[in-house]
Amino acid sequence: MIVILCTGLVVIALVTALVLVLPALARPTLPFGVRVSAERVDDPAVIAARRSYARLTVAAGALVAVVTIPVLLVTRSAAGIGVTTSVLAVLDVLVFHRAHRMIRTAKLTGGWAAERRQGVAVDTTFRTDPVRVPWPWALPALAVVLLTAGIGWARYGTLPATLPPLFGYATEPARREPTTVLSAFQPVIFQLALILIVVAVVLVVLRARPDLDAARPKGSARRYRVYLRGMAVMSLLSAACLNLSLLLGALHLWEIVPPTIVWQVTVYAPLVVLVGGWVTWEIRVGQAGHRLPALPGEEQEDSGLGQRDDDHHWFLAGAVYVNRRDPALLVHDRLGSSSWTLNLGHPIAWLLLGVLAVALIVLAGLLLAGVV
Repeated sequence: MIVILCTGLVVIALVTALVLVLPALARPTLPFGVRVSAERVDDPAVIAARRSYARLTVAAGALVAVVTIPVLLVTRSAAGIGVTTSVLAVLDVLVFHRAHRMIRTAKLTGGWAAERRQGVAVDTTFRTDPVRVPWPWALPALAVVLLTAGIGWARYGTLPATLPPLFGYATEPARREPTTVLSAFQPVIFQLALILIVVAVVLVVLRARPDLDAARPKGSARRYRVYLRGMAVMSLLSAACLNLSLLLGALHLWEIVPPTIVWQVTVYAPLVVLVGGWVTWEIRVGQAGHRLPALPGEEQEDSGLGQRDDDHHWFLAGAVYVNRRDPALLVHDRLGSSSWTLNLGHPIAWLLLGVLAVALIVLAGLLLAGVV
């Protein structure tokens, strides 16, 4: 019980810390998903929104932590952690949206959008000379797959007649399934699928429209190239961490190691390293690489333009983008992290979402039928 309670409080503390850091990762000209000019970065309205956001985020975390203690003491189940964390996530989203509305209201009433002539920066070299996939960084993930497959192959002949199904990075000991090649090598299959998904995402993101600053086109283009390569490297290393956790989980599935608490913690250790690595990298580079060091002369660069003000195409505080006139399918979102969103004004976006929905329904049906 003490372990569950401590885990719940630690999760709440981590979520609160990540939410507090999120606004600092965004470009100074995109506070809480609202486009502002460089002259308005330190506007009193922006500062007030940041301070209010920080206070309310801490208050939400403290409130949920206080409620979590009796909830976990009564339920005595780890499922309570998911419930309280979900409540905290909803509160944090509402607090973020409140800060977004505060700045957007100040922008509209103060006429900030008319202070600079608007424009966009375009760098055609991202098409003629795109950032390449750093394939050598995929070798750690592939090495973990080969190691997992080798251990599984050596163990396969001595496996028991039934195995517990693999659920995420753990097994369900209450259920047993006949030992087959498919059930025994589930970790390897998941590892290969992870690598394919990560590589596909990297390929798409490297070809997505660059997020450049119209006020500093040359400097932002150079930084964005460095940022893209770093994002690709981090993504490939993420695949290695995820695969390593699957390898550790497979050792339990194949009954090579006993299901102790220490081992369960070890299974999730690479995921903790993964989250810590991403947060550290995000803090260092910032959204679209705006925190990267400037070369001589780049700090003084100013084209006189302001980035095109398209706030009316963004919804949910910069998470959802809808613009039928924009040919881009994938765009960098405004949340402040290394994430992209589909342009829901593009017809292909709805086709992709439809295919994903069908795939999820089929997978859910297979899970319910016990096929997967």
